[in-house]
Amino acid sequence: MKKVYFKTFGCRTNIYDTALMQKQLSDFTQATHENEADIIVVASCTVTNQADTRARSYINKHNKTKKVILSGCGAISRGEELYDKGLVEGVIGHSYKEDINSLLKREKKFLKLGDLNFIDKTIVDKFETARAFIKIQEGCNFNCSYCIIPSVRGKARSQDENFILAQIANLAELGYEEFILTGTNIGSYGKDTASSLAKLLKKISYTKGLKRIRLGSIEPSQIDTEFKELLGEPWLEKHLHIALQHSNEEMLKIMRRRNHLKNDLELFYEIADKGFALGTDYIVGHPGESEELFNDGYKNLIDFPLTHIHAFTYSKRSGTHAATLKNQVSNKIAKQRLAQITDLVNEKNHEFRKQNNQNLDIFIEEKKNEKFHGYDQYFNKIILTSKDDLLHKWVSLDSSEVKPECNYGTI
Repeated sequence: MKKVYFKTFGCRTNIYDTALMQKQLSDFTQATHENEADIIVVASCTVTNQADTRARSYINKHNKTKKVILSGCGAISRGEELYDKGLVEGVIGHSYKEDINSLLKREKKFLKLGDLNFIDKTIVDKFETARAFIKIQEGCNFNCSYCIIPSVRGKARSQDENFILAQIANLAELGYEEFILTGTNIGSYGKDTASSLAKLLKKISYTKGLKRIRLGSIEPSQIDTEFKELLGEPWLEKHLHIALQHSNEEMLKIMRRRNHLKNDLELFYEIADKGFALGTDYIVGHPGESEELFNDGYKNLIDFPLTHIHAFTYSKRSGTHAATLKNQVSNKIAKQRLAQITDLVNEKNHEFRKQNNQNLDIFIEEKKNEKFHGYDQYFNKIILTSKDDLLHKWVSLDSSEVKPECNYGTI
């Protein structure tokens, strides 16, 4: 049997999609390293130019000695181009993931882009991590100026609730205890099925053996009263990632965002007062971000009770509204702003950990250099020393030593 290696780039949704494709491989075995593989399947990301470059560099490195197949969001945005240039021998669009076994058996090259109306039908029961990823929806109905993702994932559509619950119940029986809900825009879950993210969470919480639910990114405008009522539940991770993208009102308008600065600040304090750590996405260098607007956004960001950030420089994406705008910001200035924003939130995180370094509930995900690594309920990294084998176990830590990079403890 030929061996297949999966190289996954990008978000948690891609991790799920890789696991789905892996389950289909009835006529192949999986390689643990690309060097021993006959075929490499690249689950690509296309959210930024840098993401495209990483995937393409990887393809160029291996396509002379391996059969390389492209999947993921890059298959939609760049698949035909790479196929026509002979850089990949096959392209698998999202709606063809479940046909991967038969596609890989083909001797001839193939280009299968498919459509953006699909919804997965395969129950995934194995992940390469100790946590389980659950994709609850696909696509996004937002029209943010900078974002290419709706054009490569389609409109928002929800996975069937019973399908999700059956998958989680099955995984829980197999020993998974922490579940990460993912999707393109999970806050839109249920808008097309008379349900909601909050209703789904309540039903998931009854799963036998479940200990923690983590959520992917949520839009501020999608956090309603029904969702807020769940913030005291013990099974919900004490960390939410709420995508601001900016903290200047004018920039939010330019970026075609649905959130507003005043409401965002009130929301963050309301949730922080319930003991939550809060992360966000933030884009610097978007067209129109003058020095004045950036500085005002930075000043406003100081007021936010933030603990984590995924900040990145604007990346021009063909076909988006932002790509047509003038007043582009130089890459040098964007990188300076990125460092400024990142340093600010890193300091906030350090202060948060100083105040929340006791009674930590940690799931140990891996062992490195005789140390155990995991994350606490605030999504802060913990490195533990122990004579016991803690791998893939839950531990409670009375107190921890707080250092700038992370927390340390001994069990």
